Amino acid sequence: MIPLEDARSFVLSGVEVGEATTVPVDDCLHLVTAADIAATGPIPPFDNTAMDGFAVRSADVADAPVTLRMVGTIAAGAKPDIEVGPGEAVRIMTGAPMPPGADSVVMVELTSMSEDEGTVEVAQSVPVGNHIRPAGDDVTPGQTVFVAGTELSPAHLGVCTSIGVYDVPVIRRPRVGVISTGDELVDAPVPLEVGQIRDSNRHTLLSLVRRMGVEGVDLGLVPDDEEQIRAAMVGAAESCDAVITSGGVSMGDFDYVKKVLSEIGDMRWMQVAIKPAKPLAFGTVGGTPIFGLPGNPVSSMVSFELFARPGIRKMMGHPDPVPTPVRGVAGADMLRGSDGKTHFARVHAKPNADGVFEASFAGGQGSHQLSAMAASNALAMLPDGTGARVGDPVDLLLL
Repeated sequence: MIPLEDARSFVLSGVEVGEATTVPVDDCLHLVTAADIAATGPIPPFDNTAMDGFAVRSADVADAPVTLRMVGTIAAGAKPDIEVGPGEAVRIMTGAPMPPGADSVVMVELTSMSEDEGTVEVAQSVPVGNHIRPAGDDVTPGQTVFVAGTELSPAHLGVCTSIGVYDVPVIRRPRVGVISTGDELVDAPVPLEVGQIRDSNRHTLLSLVRRMGVEGVDLGLVPDDEEQIRAAMVGAAESCDAVITSGGVSMGDFDYVKKVLSEIGDMRWMQVAIKPAKPLAFGTVGGTPIFGLPGNPVSSMVSFELFARPGIRKMMGHPDPVPTPVRGVAGADMLRGSDGKTHFARVHAKPNADGVFEASFAGGQGSHQLSAMAASNALAMLPDGTGARVGDPVDLLLL
């Protein structure tokens, strides 16, 4: 058997980072920056108020309560063309630019305005700079806001637009195809005949791919026909940046997928020292990476997390494509026997009173028991040995 790290290193060595391109900001969610992004100006671009209230000279309200003469109003988006002189105040709305002469803002709750008399009574003194957001308080001109290799979240996209970057340099979003093969598979809400099973893997893997922010391509269900499989695999390799299959990768399998991929691609068929998901195939067809995952539903998902996800993350430009486990503790006994493999238990993890993730089995641990995978939010990594007792430290791969 091959150690997990060696198998994953082989996979990553066969995957290239995608091409750099420029994409409209609204199409960049989950993409990775291809270059540093810097601000050309300050954010905020001008001194503005963080509150509805009155712009004043702090010296004028030092002996509050005081009454000031109201000389105008500035709304958000208006030009600050009113100067605040001694004994004066300007009504101001949140986000509006500070008028010249004022050095502080009194929030409206501390004031009482008399429109008939054109005055405002200020009940409390305020220091210089009170409730003012100075220009450049968030971002300064020339500041690098994101380095190359940053995955773009909604907040990142907001920053891009705030600094005027509407076309973002990113690594192109990869197209990842998912294909199922087999006469035993059914993909419709119809009664099953003896020997038939439903094609759950394709739908599961497509969802996992799309959840990463990748373009998932449904390549459909192909029957056990060598020529149809050959045409499907060649077409998939030509139209996609990577292809994922499930099933037919065990050492004893004689499957049309295995036969075809061996003939048209440069494939390696592996037995990895893990449970579940021991069988793995990886290689290329015409330069396109092919991930051959095991057919059992849980094994397919675990193999995706350990091999396909890191490979796709590298394609997307992530500088650290392998997810980092977090340290937790066993919330119940998670026992196992020694077999030379690392076991990945399906667990549900939640913070305990100390804020440490506490993990317990989410259900049955068979590689066919997909319901337990659905109930889990992490994989507990149990090294070869007897497993973990309650309170023992355990590494968790959060899903």
